[in-house]
Amino acid sequence: MFELITNANVYAPQSLGIVNLLICAGKIVYLGQQVPQLDDCLPVQTTDLNGLRLIPGFIDAHTHITGGGGEAGPSTRVPPLGLSQFTRAGVTSVVGLLGTDDLTRNPQTLLTQVMGLREEGLSAWCYTGGYHVPVITLTQSIRSDIVNLDPVIGVGEVALSDHRSSQPTLNEILRLASEAHVAGLMTGKAGIVHFHLGDGARGLSMIRACLEKSEIPARVFNPTHVNRNKALFEEACELTKHGCTVDLTAFPAGNDDTGWSAEAAVALYFEKGCDQQKLTISSDGGGCMPSFDAQGELLKMDFAQSSAMVITLKAMLELELPIEKILPLMTSNVASLLKFHHKGRIETGLDADLLVLNESHEIDSVMANGAWHIRQGEQLIHGLFED
Repeated sequence: MFELITNANVYAPQSLGIVNLLICAGKIVYLGQQVPQLDDCLPVQTTDLNGLRLIPGFIDAHTHITGGGGEAGPSTRVPPLGLSQFTRAGVTSVVGLLGTDDLTRNPQTLLTQVMGLREEGLSAWCYTGGYHVPVITLTQSIRSDIVNLDPVIGVGEVALSDHRSSQPTLNEILRLASEAHVAGLMTGKAGIVHFHLGDGARGLSMIRACLEKSEIPARVFNPTHVNRNKALFEEACELTKHGCTVDLTAFPAGNDDTGWSAEAAVALYFEKGCDQQKLTISSDGGGCMPSFDAQGELLKMDFAQSSAMVITLKAMLELELPIEKILPLMTSNVASLLKFHHKGRIETGLDADLLVLNESHEIDSVMANGAWHIRQGEQLIHGLFED
């Protein structure tokens, strides 16, 4: 079936004004001012948006799709995430990863979860490895995983400056980065190392040392959670000047006492005049969000959800940050870093991953790979084991 979308106020992420789109076989096949004229024998479903905003689907590049947690015992393991937990949040592409628990959860289960989400209509990829070094792999090497397993695009999340990390050495991190980079060259994939940053005093010093002591391109080093404390955020802003892309986490409300909320961090980043193409936002969906004391004892636990993406978008718009400047942080910037050349923008020939926003900046409809998952607030497609 052809999908015709008319009178859409498109941000691609740049503003295109009121235009019409034709979708076929999961792709945008027409984008323009005219309404395409199709033969009467062709099946066409038409959606008139009446001027509502149409934006690219979010790419959530840090999600614990098999569930995170387990840091306070087996009962604290977060269950795997279902399809609609992403689509309700406007997420049409995900990158799954392992965190603290890269033992009872492993690359086999992660890869299987990726394939399951793909079968249900979402675009999904994953990293190999987890918090700890040596990293766990499926084929006994990082390079082999990236080269031989289609969904694997890099390594992550490798923990730095955190009491839960394996305290890797500089040479160990350089070896990881080298393996990822070369595999990326061989395949055209991202080939990055995605780093979890904790609250440790060493901050981003390990990554700075890697840049100083090696020829590995700066784009390979991709730290996340950089808004978790204010000193780390300042370091991250400086790191972008060397060519690294840094990732903010859309922390839940009330979780930013010592750091910055994603929307506040974005506003500060823009004020500093930092490179807007070197900043992204992810949710840490499914990941536990524990608080520890100075001895590493657990004080309390929460877990993140991909819904933080759309909540953060709304918060940024309410701060009157320009939509054309903030949309890339969840769409085109992510696609560029991860080399998802068919994602992150609304353009003829690219995948039809689309969100419709209502006047209150909330999600009205979600299309992933050309299929409506949510249409005018109604959930049309559920995961197999979802209500």
